[in-house]
Amino acid sequence: MRRFIFLCSSAFFIATLGAFAQSLSSDLEYARVEGLSLKLDLHLPTEKNPPLLVYVHGGAWRAGSRADVPVAELLNHGFAIASVDYRLSTEARFPAQAHDIKAAIRFLRAKADLFHYDANRIGIVGSSAGGHLAALVGLSNGQTELEGKVGEHLDQSSDVQAVVSLYGASNLQSILAQSTEFGLKMRVPALELLLGARPEVVPGMAKLASPVAHLDKTDPPLLLIHGDADPQMPPQQSKELANACEALGLDVKLVMIPGAKHGGPVFYDEERTTLVAAFFKRALGVP
Repeated sequence: MRRFIFLCSSAFFIATLGAFAQSLSSDLEYARVEGLSLKLDLHLPTEKNPPLLVYVHGGAWRAGSRADVPVAELLNHGFAIASVDYRLSTEARFPAQAHDIKAAIRFLRAKADLFHYDANRIGIVGSSAGGHLAALVGLSNGQTELEGKVGEHLDQSSDVQAVVSLYGASNLQSILAQSTEFGLKMRVPALELLLGARPEVVPGMAKLASPVAHLDKTDPPLLLIHGDADPQMPPQQSKELANACEALGLDVKLVMIPGAKHGGPVFYDEERTTLVAAFFKRALGVP
């Protein structure tokens, strides 16, 4: 049985989603892996044929649940939201997480006519570990090792057209050197569980799991939001990815929130929600 750590705000976010969504399709199984059912919740706004955002939850890769959707306010901006679960690092090592999320995107693209959202306008957004996975999935379009063969819709594309990473990792080869002492206490055991060992022991796997290692000139627009006082996820992670994108001439925007730490309401307030909504509308070509 899967065990999740639920945030105290879960009930609030669920209630918020219920208020904004015209319809909710919950517990949709998008794939099954070795007897484990992988599910997502699909929240649809009142608009017809809306663009779709795939939300990836955080939890240090080893906890968390699709039930927590702090970006729920984006429903009010005309986006459908698919909140997905994936195999946690307590259940499977990387790259299982990327394989699962890409399978969810393929499923969602295959079911677009059934649920009436726009399969040609799909963005991905995640928080913390979910931000890392969102960036990895979004910036590795077509990468064979990360594509996997999970699910029944392998004929569908797992590509997305825009990416937002909220205080996520970008380079697992440099993250420990950038971490505070407090951050190391959090990050080392989480990385060992995800990768099977510390990054320096499995450099190939650490590189494969690093969004910055998959950049090329065909990558979609990227928005990075990070607190400059984050004690858990080094702010340098987002700066490093932004610099690498700029060097390739990619469409990237980095927003550093002064004094902000790791998560919290400031990342999901009206100002940040408006910023994210405007980014997705521009990047996805929403009229």
